[in-house]
Amino acid sequence: MGDMANNSVAYSGVKNAVKEANHGDFGVTLAELRSLMELRATDALHKIQECYGDVHGICAKLKTSPNEGLSGNPADIERREAVFGKNFIPPKKPKTFLQLVWEALQDVTLIILEIAAVVSLGLSFYRPPGGNESPKAQDGAAMEMQPLKSEDGGDGDEKDKKRANLPKKEKSVLQGKLTKLAVQIGKAGLLMSAITVIILVLYFVIDTFWVQKRPWLAECTPIYIQYFVKFFIIGVTVLVVAVPEGLPLAVTISLAYSVKKMMRDNNLVRHLDACETMGNATAICSDKTGTLTMNRMTVVQAYINEKHYKKIPEPEAIPEKTMAYLVTGISVNCAYTSKILPPEKEGGLPRHVGNKTECALLGLLLDLKRDYQDVRNEIPEEDLYKVYTFNSVRKSMSTVLKNSDGSFRIFSKGASEIVLKKCFKILSANGEPKVFRPRDRDDIVKTVIEPMASEGLRTICLAFRDFPAGEPEPEWDNENDIVTGLTCIAVVGIEDPVRPEVPDAIKKCQRAGITVRMVTGDNINTARAIALKCGILNPGEDFLCLEGKDFNRRIRNEKGEIEQERIDKIWPKLRVLARSSPTDKHTLVKGIIDSTVFDQRQVVAVTGDGTNDGPALKKADVGFAMGIAGTDVAKEASDIILTDDNFTSIVKAVMWGRNVYDSISKFLQFQLTVNVVAVIVAFTGACITQDSPLKAVQMLWVNLIMDTLASLALATEPPTEALLLRKPYGRNKPLISRTMMKNILGHAFYQLVVVFTLLFAGERIFDIDSGRNAPLHAPPSEHYTIVFNTFVMMQLFNEINARKIHGERNVFEGIFNNAIFCSIVLGTFIVQIIIVQFGGKPFSCSELSIEQWLWSIFLGMGTLLWGQLISTIPTSRLKFLKEAGHGTQKEEIPEEELAEDVEEIDHAERELRRGQILWFRGLNRIQTQIRVVNAFRSSLYEGLEKPETRSSIHNFMTHPEFRIEDSEPHIPLIDDTDAEDDAPTKRNSTPPPSPNKNNNAVDSGIHLTTDMNKSATSSSPGSPLHSLETSL
Repeated sequence: MGDMANNSVAYSGVKNAVKEANHGDFGVTLAELRSLMELRATDALHKIQECYGDVHGICAKLKTSPNEGLSGNPADIERREAVFGKNFIPPKKPKTFLQLVWEALQDVTLIILEIAAVVSLGLSFYRPPGGNESPKAQDGAAMEMQPLKSEDGGDGDEKDKKRANLPKKEKSVLQGKLTKLAVQIGKAGLLMSAITVIILVLYFVIDTFWVQKRPWLAECTPIYIQYFVKFFIIGVTVLVVAVPEGLPLAVTISLAYSVKKMMRDNNLVRHLDACETMGNATAICSDKTGTLTMNRMTVVQAYINEKHYKKIPEPEAIPEKTMAYLVTGISVNCAYTSKILPPEKEGGLPRHVGNKTECALLGLLLDLKRDYQDVRNEIPEEDLYKVYTFNSVRKSMSTVLKNSDGSFRIFSKGASEIVLKKCFKILSANGEPKVFRPRDRDDIVKTVIEPMASEGLRTICLAFRDFPAGEPEPEWDNENDIVTGLTCIAVVGIEDPVRPEVPDAIKKCQRAGITVRMVTGDNINTARAIALKCGILNPGEDFLCLEGKDFNRRIRNEKGEIEQERIDKIWPKLRVLARSSPTDKHTLVKGIIDSTVFDQRQVVAVTGDGTNDGPALKKADVGFAMGIAGTDVAKEASDIILTDDNFTSIVKAVMWGRNVYDSISKFLQFQLTVNVVAVIVAFTGACITQDSPLKAVQMLWVNLIMDTLASLALATEPPTEALLLRKPYGRNKPLISRTMMKNILGHAFYQLVVVFTLLFAGERIFDIDSGRNAPLHAPPSEHYTIVFNTFVMMQLFNEINARKIHGERNVFEGIFNNAIFCSIVLGTFIVQIIIVQFGGKPFSCSELSIEQWLWSIFLGMGTLLWGQLISTIPTSRLKFLKEAGHGTQKEEIPEEELAEDVEEIDHAERELRRGQILWFRGLNRIQTQIRVVNAFRSSLYEGLEKPETRSSIHNFMTHPEFRIEDSEPHIPLIDDTDAEDDAPTKRNSTPPPSPNKNNNAVDSGIHLTTDMNKSATSSSPGSPLHSLETSL
């Protein structure tokens, strides 16, 4: 069946539309082949026997050979392609560069900056009469607008219209948190900038026209306008500093850097967001063969010469006679097609070709420093006198050799309990045969075979028998008489060994709060034994091991429907699912993801290698496909491809995912400290001195430090094992913890004290001229240059503090492991020297002396000492601190928006357009109701004059006797991005679906029934739509 599937039925994977009737002169249609491939095991065999007789029958209809395959004739291949289609997956059409740019410009932070850039650019064209100012801030703000990150956004109005009625899938955890945080920070920055402009304008107007009592002179109007433009530019500067435009860049750099490094750890990342999602993983459903094990049957134990070896013995420990029997018996009594070939790559493992069990026995000879090929060269296959091939009834294989003296020797191997019953002798410790009684056999079963079987080993007995030359030749066709009276050579235990690094990797996962489950098609005893060796199961623990049939029986009701409640009773304790089908794997993954047993929604990673694993890989939060054993379909459905098929690579993916999360948090801690200080300094300084202490171009340099360079420095920190010592963050845990908030506010306090001290007392401390209240076009002052230089120095040293976000004291730990970080800090310091000493008027800087530089550096280094002081304050004592950057709660997203394979939810769109969408929906609903009322009235008052008193919706709502039943399945709305009102509509129309049937939900038509006197209560109380409808 395997050959048949490989040669013919492989065409079922194609998606080319082929007319079923057009199957040429083949006796099987494409639809029949597809339906056949959906069946497994005995079901598939029954189907073949029922429809085609046997495998040869279906091969005959497909005009192919079960042994040779297709002929390879080009004309035949072309004809088959025309009928069955080509066997390949069509590649996806890549996005154009302009599409990527457009998507990048949809980022919330960039939209705010784009607006600021447009306004600044417009102001740059304004030239008041007699004015010669070159507004640098406008150009600077325009320069800042860069496409930093590509996030999934709309491609234009047409695309939005097409997708208006499509449900959306939630973006990744980190994206959702970052977008909400960016919107909140943007709103705060917009508010601060607006207040700044208003205060500056009011202060100027009151001081000029009220306090100084100056009249508005027409000839002074250009000067006044210049001041107003300056105030507006200061406001834009505050906004630009407040908006965390480096956030998407930090995410992209961190992800891109991680993806590149993960490739070295055998993780080929296909979807960027899978990288950070893996950091939140709480469950891993792993295959056994090839992932947890080596996919190489190997002899690991042996009973030879009355001694039980737990490991393969050294060749010197085995008598020469016994060794001769072993070498000859295994070499000739294994199919000559089974062989061990050299590795394809240098440093790789030898390749096993043919029967896996026989390869294990041949591998035993190689471990004993013997070469089976020498024996086969001496006794070629055609010289074998008689071969009794293996079958499932007698569970043994035997080969007869004829010696040169006319005697015969038969070698036999097979299931130990069967072959041992036919043994009357056994090789003793010195290699000589001795009597083997039934009592001895029972002892071996109890002391050797049963312990091996309990460890999940497959036991094979090797035996031989001699037929002397003088006796008449036996009746070779009577196998039962031939294969008896044997002498036992050895009993060996074979297994697919666990990869040596897997138990340690699973321990790391469990310590990191990740539950590992084994999902395998192997039998439950072997699966349980491997799970014990891996550490998935531990003795004495109360965990479940189920077979696929038992699992399905437990999760289905009498009607055969899957119930989530039943799954919830099983999956928390389930550790091994044996004899499982790909459908079982998908059901388990879906059940875990949909479960509400715990407060946090489970984040599930799944491994798969077969075509049928595609649905489970798609459904999982992160799907891992096998790079070596995996099919193209599995790889296409996956998020990450394991190039070495090794479970430890998944653990490395977890480390990198958590590292991405921490890198973003480090960057946020650093940037928000700069944001708080820069905004307060710009706001306070502008309000008190009518000018920002940090000029526009200086702000842009600070922005460059805290955005581009800081994101590059902090987002490229390599991961450490310490990341696996804590539990997953979870979907709802905030990005900014209370410890981080303590660091942000603590460092901001220090920096504000230093900056304001220098701003209002710096001229006296350093004995220099004051830079406050300078005229409009005054040259740069030493005073403000010291403020700027000290501010930058504090940011540089605070960047080192930002490397730790969990309250660690040693902020220098591992700093030299990140060459990028060291280079950026050093490079920034050098550029700062150049800007201050040689920047001049363009950077509003004046040269500083060595003493002034040393004071700036000393005050900057003070942030390191201040950081140690902050670390000593217990976070638990600071109850007033709040967290920020929470994830989207599950109840915030309507169920219909969580459908699979649909467009992603944009949290920015949800946040920014919520009010607009609700108002449009309210108005649209009124219009719909009026149309319904008019249609109803036209039939009710047919032939009569329509009462004018009911022409408005308000008057209509005062007549409660009307009951409208609209058979339309859905009210057309302006936008379907947020459908809080859909759920109440369904509650009013149809009973809620049973929670037990969420896996078998069926969409049904919805009839809207609206009671006009109850329209205000159609939405849940407290919702925005409820208040909107009530007011209407």
